Amino acid sequence: MSKLRIRRLRNTFLPPAVAACALIVIAAVVPTTITDFRLPGTQIGDVSPGVITTSDNCIACHAYFNPNSEPYTNWAGSLMGQAGRDPLFFAQMATANQDVANVGYYCLRCHVPLSFVTGHAYQPDGSSLDNVDLDGVNCHFCHAMVDPIYKPGISPPEDEAVLASLAAVPGFFGDAMFVLDPTGSRRGPRSDSQAMHEFIPSQFHRTSEFCGTCHDVGNVCIDRQPDGTYAYNALDLQTPNHDPHSQFPLERTYTEWKLSSFANGGVNVQGRFGGAGATTVSTCQDCHMPVVSGRAASMGPDRADIKRHDFAGATAWVLETIKLLYENDPAVDPTAIDGGIAKAVDMLQRAASLELVQFGGTLRVRVINESGHKLPTGHIEGRRVWASVRMFDAANVLIREYGHYDAAEAELDENSIRVYEMHVGLSPAAAALTGYPAGVTTHMALADTIEKDTRIPPRGFNNATYAAGGAPAVGIHYADGQHWDDQYFSLPSGAVRAEATVYYQTATRHYIEALLNGNTTDQWGQILHDLWLQTDKAPPIAMVTRSIGLAGFLVGDLNCDGVVSVGDIGPFVLALTDAAADASQFPHCALPHGDVNADGFVTVGDIGPFVALLVGS
Repeated sequence: MSKLRIRRLRNTFLPPAVAACALIVIAAVVPTTITDFRLPGTQIGDVSPGVITTSDNCIACHAYFNPNSEPYTNWAGSLMGQAGRDPLFFAQMATANQDVANVGYYCLRCHVPLSFVTGHAYQPDGSSLDNVDLDGVNCHFCHAMVDPIYKPGISPPEDEAVLASLAAVPGFFGDAMFVLDPTGSRRGPRSDSQAMHEFIPSQFHRTSEFCGTCHDVGNVCIDRQPDGTYAYNALDLQTPNHDPHSQFPLERTYTEWKLSSFANGGVNVQGRFGGAGATTVSTCQDCHMPVVSGRAASMGPDRADIKRHDFAGATAWVLETIKLLYENDPAVDPTAIDGGIAKAVDMLQRAASLELVQFGGTLRVRVINESGHKLPTGHIEGRRVWASVRMFDAANVLIREYGHYDAAEAELDENSIRVYEMHVGLSPAAAALTGYPAGVTTHMALADTIEKDTRIPPRGFNNATYAAGGAPAVGIHYADGQHWDDQYFSLPSGAVRAEATVYYQTATRHYIEALLNGNTTDQWGQILHDLWLQTDKAPPIAMVTRSIGLAGFLVGDLNCDGVVSVGDIGPFVLALTDAAADASQFPHCALPHGDVNADGFVTVGDIGPFVALLVGS
């Protein structure tokens, strides 16, 4: 591998550790070219630099008059506003570029979209990004977006000329196939706006398709084959099909929503999402831009239905790292970011609910997905959700714990619980081509298999349609319509109370260390690791906690008849010998399948205690 010239990041306000970050470009595992990543929509050169202005041009009218409703401050505290400064993204892109040459050109299209106006996406390692690019997914960018699918009588008439000027018009929403008005004319959903700048009413900005532009992502170099598997495309050619559903899935948030009950009639969430007065929610904006009363501009009219520009997701920890990394950058408002962190935590705490039910010597813990997409959703690497369960005796002493998280080591006991997450991998064919081992991998840009997807689906889930959309359940079975998961835990003798907490974590120790150890080109892996250490190692966030008082129970009564007798032998033997036996084959009191010694597993270690109970009876 040959070293090329060293280049430096050129952002005046980058902290010293980043500003001095040398980028050594090396040969990638797969020698793709920028042609492999060209997609329909706006291309570099279609919009002149300077036409799309930076967010500070919006401050005069849209900031510092009412933090509850003003667009600017809420946007500035969101990851949307800080996307161009996200150290997790840059660490991910560094290793991705090492695996797949020029893939950063594609990554930047979504995370740093102004690089397609400045032209700096042509340096796929991000080394030429400047302060314009780092303005993130900014105000003018979003408000210059055009619906790529023209709708007579709905789309602004001006859009016809914009679309006609493109070399290729997107036919799908996804893969950051955005279209920008080359004149920079601002668009928004209000038909009665009296803006101080040019303005075009646009219903596109009210739709989830608008959000789907960037929140459905496939690997455009890996396409689905007729047998349902995925394979690498030919080099130096565009993807043969620009439909994200035909590509290996990297993110399917928009698809998960589109196939859910939320998109198909809406869901009455009884005020959980949507803001003031909301009941039924249906679009992305309903949840992520909650309704408030106020003004969108300092001189604008008071309205009862302002869509607050929160864009809250689950990335509280990433915002914390940005606040720390850019603490000396005047373009980064720590107060605004604190607000964004609080809104992200609040969104997480709305996204799930929890039910606890006792069945004899067993506790059923049901985690319910209240969101409009999978739980968790979004970027597939590192993110996970789980339920930890603790049992206490009459003296309130902890006597049993499932899913213990060691904060000092940032390690989770995954063996005693189910973890809701997605893992991708390499097929034997991909392993042979890349030299990496087959199976689960952290080399996402090369992955061509879904090894695991136990994430909880939303209301309206259907196995066939989700699989067709590239969002199947893998390694777990969810029935059609199921938007929850049940786990069963043995109760130890003496337990009088149980408590369960659902946690979300943005990045695991394993993933952070993979980005550190796998980086051979720049310092982003080290920078991210240092931030991880300084922020308590991306601690899990408690989403919801429930507690239940426990009634007395009879250990070993596997057929639920109130005694331990020969009638319990059959269920016990089935539990011991049939690893494929599922919950439907057992009475509730027997779950989880004859774990008589309450160690969390059914093994030969349960035989002695069970026989003792049987003989003693």
